[in-house]
Amino acid sequence: MDISLIKAGLKDAKIIYGMQIKSFMVLLERYQDFETSPGSEPIEKIIGRINQLFTDYYIIKNDGVAVGGVRVVKKDNKHYRVSPIFIIPEQQGNGIAQKVFQMIEHLYSDAKVWELDTILQEQGNCYLYEKLGYKKTGKTEIINNKMTLVFYEKQLTRCV
Repeated sequence: MDISLIKAGLKDAKIIYGMQIKSFMVLLERYQDFETSPGSEPIEKIIGRINQLFTDYYIIKNDGVAVGGVRVVKKDNKHYRVSPIFIIPEQQGNGIAQKVFQMIEHLYSDAKVWELDTILQEQGNCYLYEKLGYKKTGKTEIINNKMTLVFYEKQLTRCV
């Protein structure tokens, strides 16, 4: 397994879109969240994000093959947000997301805080983020009667 991150540009919007829809389809069907799910976003939303000056989008590759994507949002005061990260279903469970988090933390080594949110009912996702050092902030957002978002952050302390 050779994981790499390739910075995405506008030319990559279509491939990101295809992988995002494929990756989130099961969750979209399970939770019927057509308002906020990345599985129901139009390609124009991805194009808009790629064009944002405060956003870096990456295609995740495994052995040179595109298997997912991750968007890093640069906020104020060395705060960063991951939204979204996704791995296509047939590549999930192979440790790719864990490796990607290590890579982005290395790429953005000035970070003091990382933020993300996930579906509270998806215990596998919650377990992964907690294993990576993310802590629940206490904030939640009820999306519908099937689904609640839970917010996480990871505080980093750097030796000077």
